[in-house]
Amino acid sequence: MTETTVTPTAAALSGDVSPEQIRAWLVDRVAYYLERPAAEIDEGAELVGMGLDSVYALTLCGDVEDRFGLAVEPTMAWDHPSVDAITAYLAGELAQR
Repeated sequence: MTETTVTPTAAALSGDVSPEQIRAWLVDRVAYYLERPAAEIDEGAELVGMGLDSVYALTLCGDVEDRFGLAVEPTMAWDHPSVDAITAYLAGELAQR
């Protein structure tokens, strides 16, 4: 897998990102980690149940920080165990900016 560095967009830094945009990005990241098509990602299912391991869960935290310029706890994927839960969490955090 090859990865490119992403800097936070102006929209992400200002908190002007919709929950739909966050969800779509998360689905793409999870699909990338699990090496599956995005269409196979169940947004309401627990990430660990889909096969996301602790290494990728921690990597996802770094990706969130890179993409949205938002510092998150390394336990984010365990505290918010699905794409839907992480979306709600991130949308709330970004709205506070």
